[in-house]
Amino acid sequence: MMNIKKIQDVDVAGKRVIFRVGFDVSVRDGHVEETFKIITVKATLDYLINKGAKVALMTWLGRPGGKKDLRFSLNIIKDDIEKILGYKIEFVPDCVGEEVASVMENLENGEVALLENVRFYPGEGDVETGKEFEEDFARDLAKGFDLFVSDSFSQAHRNQASITGIPKFIPSYAGFLMQKEVEEMEKMKNNFARPAVAIIGGAKIETKLPVIKFFEEKYDYVLVGGKVANEALAQGVKFSGKVILPVDFVDDRLDVGPKTIEKFKEIISSAKTIVWNGPTGKFEEEKYAVSTRAVLAAVLASGAYTVVGGGETLEVLEKNNAMDKIDFVSTGGGAMLEYLGGGEMPGVEALC
Repeated sequence: MMNIKKIQDVDVAGKRVIFRVGFDVSVRDGHVEETFKIITVKATLDYLINKGAKVALMTWLGRPGGKKDLRFSLNIIKDDIEKILGYKIEFVPDCVGEEVASVMENLENGEVALLENVRFYPGEGDVETGKEFEEDFARDLAKGFDLFVSDSFSQAHRNQASITGIPKFIPSYAGFLMQKEVEEMEKMKNNFARPAVAIIGGAKIETKLPVIKFFEEKYDYVLVGGKVANEALAQGVKFSGKVILPVDFVDDRLDVGPKTIEKFKEIISSAKTIVWNGPTGKFEEEKYAVSTRAVLAAVLASGAYTVVGGGETLEVLEKNNAMDKIDFVSTGGGAMLEYLGGGEMPGVEALC
């Protein structure tokens, strides 16, 4: 396991703490649609507050493109964040500079501020355009703070100012969520019970292929559905017999067919460990959700130790009231795949 520095190993009393969270959530009509990514950081926030730290929450929201675009202001969801976390929060209309310094100066120990969207600044960097973060901007973000704490596992595969830049300038630690995410990923990589089954669906074969190859080497079976299965078949990607691709489909390959479902269910039923990332069909439309629902039912009936990740897969769990029936639900989709596929996790390494 990565030797990350833990929040419980440092005295946070009276310290000014940047708490990097992953609140890049869906928002509709000014309200948070997915509360899971917010509630998961509550244990760390409670700890910081109870120990008497002054806490500034820092995160992204959407893609404002390095410009101040108030459609992506965190002030829009401040009230929802307060309700979900159970704290009165003071909004700061910036994430660097005098306004931040002034608010932090006036916060009492055990109080919380929410900084404005760090993506309003181009210095944050942008993985989509390939723009690297600016060290001077990271230094400005860190200025006036004593400690950096991260629970932003969902963005820990990104090399950006608010994730990997700040730790260059102030002592940095993993919160309880980050610790648990890393622990679970390591377990799924190195310390799992057999038979072990990975279920990989969704889209984007280029992001899913490394993780399919990883599980092909390590696990007993890899069940592949969704668009990624269609792409693998169309491209003639060669796998061993451990990788089970669909043998039949519904309509225009929008869901896998009954023969494939039966094969998947048979394999899942004997599993002792299951990792699941991505639906096996276009589950948003009811008639193409058949295989995904069948997979979920089989997973729950198997009694296997199960780890689930990815935004769409979480939607499946929420729609079917199954969130609390899974052993561990990861906040990371791409980050989970990157970690398990052996990719770089700069946001975790920065805490070592």
